[in-house]
Amino acid sequence: MVIQRAPDVRSSDITDERLYVNRREFMRAASGAAIGVAAGAVGAGWPGAAAAQEPIAGVKPGAFGTDEKWNAFEDITRYNNFYEFGLDKGDPARYAERMKIKPWTIKVEGHMNKPEADYTLEDILKPHTLEERVYRLRCVEAWSMVIPWIGFPLGDLIKRFEPTSNAKYVAFETLYRPSEMPGQRQPVLQWPYVEGLRMDEAMSPLAILAVGLYGKTLLNQNGAPIRLVVPWKYGFKSIKSIVKIRFVEREPRTSWNLSAPEEYGFYANVNPQVDHPRWSQRSERRIGKFFRQDTLMFNGYGDQVAHLYAGVDLKRKY
Repeated sequence: MVIQRAPDVRSSDITDERLYVNRREFMRAASGAAIGVAAGAVGAGWPGAAAAQEPIAGVKPGAFGTDEKWNAFEDITRYNNFYEFGLDKGDPARYAERMKIKPWTIKVEGHMNKPEADYTLEDILKPHTLEERVYRLRCVEAWSMVIPWIGFPLGDLIKRFEPTSNAKYVAFETLYRPSEMPGQRQPVLQWPYVEGLRMDEAMSPLAILAVGLYGKTLLNQNGAPIRLVVPWKYGFKSIKSIVKIRFVEREPRTSWNLSAPEEYGFYANVNPQVDHPRWSQRSERRIGKFFRQDTLMFNGYGDQVAHLYAGVDLKRKY
């Protein structure tokens, strides 16, 4: 397996966890942002969180990233959007331990030359070299985080299954298990959660399938055991806990577009010129900070992805 258990990993292969957690000073001052305070308020949410992670060995530096300071480990594990566990940002940390992630299989199907089948997580990971990439992830609520993700290019997996010329899009589906994911018992969205990318977007070297962060495997509230990270799009495109990948000919329906099409389009590119109907997208607040900062077009990744949308009206195809 690519993901090894702690006894199988040499101590020299593991980056000291303090180097991850303490990369930046975690701002908790009384004058700090309300968001930062809310993130800390979930401290008692999941005492077994650290024990649930396993170190990942042999990770290489990724080709892309950012030199921005990382968010603290507490930031990104205690303040999450994962409505399958509840609407409150602290609900995923409180309830996600109920979700069983071993064993895990992903069904791959659709227009491809390789056989349709259920593939274990080990099948999915085994041929790939894992990379660490420090990516921003921005949410439509106008907050953002900087996270050291561990994963591999989505495009590398797509090539393995040899999609045919009829495969114009890639569709994804999240685990549906209401007995373990209490938010799915509420009609907040049409469950299971579904998302999709245009094929050329999916093949961008920026898009990755992530299996870890901060040197260890993903926590459940962060989308364990495998999730998508598409850093130039709003966070809801980066679907979590994936159980199905389909190669399809037509633009797939997506959960938030089904729920509120006037607010959430298929493309969901970070675009400060297109406001959400209920708030501006021109600025954002980094979790743990008080002052807002300007939102960057394509979340700052325009050099890598702007060519994908040449001639596209990004205000109409939001």
